[in-house]
Amino acid sequence: MARKKSQNQQAVQNSIKTLLANIRFASVDNPVRTLVVTSTVPNEGKSTITAQLAQAIAAGGKSVLVVECDMRKRSQAGMLNVHPEVGLHAVLADEEPLNQAIVALPQQGLYFLDAEPHIPNPPDLLSSKRFGRFIGMVSREFDYVLFDTPPVGTFIDAAILSSLVDGTVLVVRDNFTKRDQVRAAYEQLRKADANVIGAVLNDCEVESSEYYYAYYNKDGKRMKHGDSSPAAAQDTFDMDSSIVVPQNPRGSRL
Repeated sequence: MARKKSQNQQAVQNSIKTLLANIRFASVDNPVRTLVVTSTVPNEGKSTITAQLAQAIAAGGKSVLVVECDMRKRSQAGMLNVHPEVGLHAVLADEEPLNQAIVALPQQGLYFLDAEPHIPNPPDLLSSKRFGRFIGMVSREFDYVLFDTPPVGTFIDAAILSSLVDGTVLVVRDNFTKRDQVRAAYEQLRKADANVIGAVLNDCEVESSEYYYAYYNKDGKRMKHGDSSPAAAQDTFDMDSSIVVPQNPRGSRL
């Protein structure tokens, strides 16, 4: 059991590294440095993917800021085991300087900005000019900025924020989210002029040879390598890439 858990942890780490590589190569001329991570519905693992991706970026020697933008269901503070006294709203209201609100985590290069509880009208805050200036400010201070947002199918927040950043990643949990829901979420992001650079298929049971990529036919069934053309993966929506993340050994699906 311990060996299987260790192998699964390694598989997750390898998949996250592959995800990071795909993000880096998503646009050579205009690198993706500010990124929204969202999902279609709750419990698909977007917050876990955000935290793991940030840790991979920092491990590679780059600075990364994780910004809690899921203001109705904050989870990053608990996941990163840090609980700041002030956060995003205080910064935007000029009540606290940015460098005082941002928390440096034990891992070198990894930083976090929380959101205070009960922030009123999150969509209005995200679409404000102050938030636009905030994105410009943090993008100059850090190599990468990751925004953890609510699911697209639940609130409009992710669509608003996706129009302001370099790229958006849509997390989809295997055998959990319905095809029509994913399609609708993707279309909503595209209508908001989001640059959807790819999808993450999360919480998968995959063979060792399938850790990095998998393709699906029109019926939503996983196809083995060589079964058919990878173009079948484009049946649901047209994305540049997809990454498969095996089941997380910690069981986090936020």
